[in-house]
Amino acid sequence: MTWTSRYRTAARAIAVIGAAALVSACAGNGGAGGTGGTASGGGGAYPDRTITFVVPFSAGGPTDTVTRMIAEPMGAKLGGKIVVQNVEGAGGTVGAGEVARAQPDGYTVLMHHIGMSTAPALYKDLGYQPLESFDMVGLVTEVPMTVVARKDFEPATLQDLVTYVKANASKVTLANAGIGAASHLCGLLFQTAAGVKLQEVPYEGTGPALTDLVGGQVDFMCDQTTNTSGQISAKEVKVYAVTTPERVGSLPDVPTTTEAGLPQLKVSVWHGLYVPKGTPPDVVSKLSEALKTALADQKVIDQMAKLGTAPVPAEDATPEAHRTKLQEQLGTWAKVIADAGVKAG
Repeated sequence: MTWTSRYRTAARAIAVIGAAALVSACAGNGGAGGTGGTASGGGGAYPDRTITFVVPFSAGGPTDTVTRMIAEPMGAKLGGKIVVQNVEGAGGTVGAGEVARAQPDGYTVLMHHIGMSTAPALYKDLGYQPLESFDMVGLVTEVPMTVVARKDFEPATLQDLVTYVKANASKVTLANAGIGAASHLCGLLFQTAAGVKLQEVPYEGTGPALTDLVGGQVDFMCDQTTNTSGQISAKEVKVYAVTTPERVGSLPDVPTTTEAGLPQLKVSVWHGLYVPKGTPPDVVSKLSEALKTALADQKVIDQMAKLGTAPVPAEDATPEAHRTKLQEQLGTWAKVIADAGVKAG
């Protein structure tokens, strides 16, 4: 299956879960940490109360958007309510740590992206280990990334950009959403591929970073199509390339990095669902089946396609496929980060 065929263009709509429901859930569920999160006293069939999906990044960002897309159909399949809670900080490690320490009962679920595989290499005292602290539920989607710049930035093509940043390394600003964020990782790969070290400007989330890019306060950045497609279509930013082997259906005129002359820059941002280690296997199975149902929902497919992505195939929305992916990515990013000499904190 080609990249283009998997990422079909369709109308955008994002499922929104009300703030009132979130407040109610946090009050009744002990928050993301799940300190009040033991199974209900009646011992009813799972789920018999609200499930909290923790997003370790800011509201409105790419991971938050994907989470809200699948929460409603997953809740419908499970026969319960799912609320989304944003627990930001330290490149996603704060929220992930809270979920790792939560009750392993299926009522606190983490949505994380590629950052789960990079955190051990970036943070000395992480407080959890991806493979040992969590059980995997399944992969959700792999999102292409784009190289974008303020619309009046001088370089016209990706090759021009490489030439320009090499000649102006001390002046060019490369924005990202903070150490360990997908935009930061893509930026590291760009600098490695281009053979240059740039001045990086970290933000607390991709939203503010992209806002400053549109406003011309920074020069360029890498970010996911789920966050940049609207600005690209509106011509609020200049786009150089997508970081995938094939062009993206929703951005058919944007070349790949290979076509644009920088084949070393290839990265996509995969997302997956996690629960605390020790969650009962039947609960993990129910969550995985609900995930498969959500990813087959036409509304979800259409929402993702509009943003340049698509659900993973059903065989990847499983604990086994998810664990295999995570193991492989942990090794890949450990080397990239070590070579870059980057550490958080």
